[in-house]
Amino acid sequence: MADSLLAPILPYPTALPALISHAGDSARKRYLEFFTASIRNKGTRQAYSHAVNRFFCWCQEHGIALEDIEPIVVATYVEWMTLHYSAPTVKLHLAAIRMLFDFLVTGHIIATNPAASVRGPKHVVKKGKTPVLTAAEARLLLDSIETDTVIGLRDRALVGVMIYSFARVSATLGMNVEDIYLQGRRMWFRLHEKGGKYHEVPAHHNAEAYIDAYLLAAGIRELRKSPLFRTVAAGILTERRMHRIDALRMIKRRARAAGLPDNTCCHTFRATGITAYLSNEGTLERAMQIAAHESARTTKLYDRTCDEVSLDEIERIRI
Repeated sequence: MADSLLAPILPYPTALPALISHAGDSARKRYLEFFTASIRNKGTRQAYSHAVNRFFCWCQEHGIALEDIEPIVVATYVEWMTLHYSAPTVKLHLAAIRMLFDFLVTGHIIATNPAASVRGPKHVVKKGKTPVLTAAEARLLLDSIETDTVIGLRDRALVGVMIYSFARVSATLGMNVEDIYLQGRRMWFRLHEKGGKYHEVPAHHNAEAYIDAYLLAAGIRELRKSPLFRTVAAGILTERRMHRIDALRMIKRRARAAGLPDNTCCHTFRATGITAYLSNEGTLERAMQIAAHESARTTKLYDRTCDEVSLDEIERIRI
């Protein structure tokens, strides 16, 4: 198949591992099918491609061919990874390797999955590491963004949607103008979540005001099929959709200007919104529903309401 056809799909279309190339045309085709037909999410493709390429490079460095990969080889690689990377990274790499070998087995490229019986490092998370802003800090950031330019209005609207809807940056940036709509007399947001799913939430009155101001200044309210949040060129909005890297750069710049922590990132606003909601007597079940989480345990990782009482409790230790 022509590389030009695969280029928009594969994360690294020219970086076919040598072990796969040497295994023949059937292995090469099955490997490409794994990333094109089996995995639909672009981010997952990139992460899994990086993981399996790293594993095959390691095998090649040690003179191990595809047909020689056994459970002990995968286990040795996992042990090596554990010495250099965090447990979540190792578990992700092992999951990618295991899933690829499953695909090669069903495609009759290899007989058994050498990663099937290999266990990754134990990793239990009870509290997320995402940096969270206080309500006052979030308010400071929003108020610090200029509102006399369309770029400032765009940035405020983007941050506002993420905070007040607990939205992932990818879900927010994936919105088109038509994903802002009225239901009853209230504005709603249609967020583009993972796996091609849509998640609809009512707009907080602040987020509604931010979006209205941005749409009016940008003059794109009638361009229903076009991207909502767009890139900037020479100080003017383009027709191109913002990438999450664009959003991260903007957030870092805005956070620095407001004197906020350097580790403020796109995911900060999802955690900030959930924490603020729960601090004001919101329920975990409703927070889970708004955030479109499959499990309340995941939502709980974003809850930092208990952090506020920690210092007071520590000061009770009077020695």
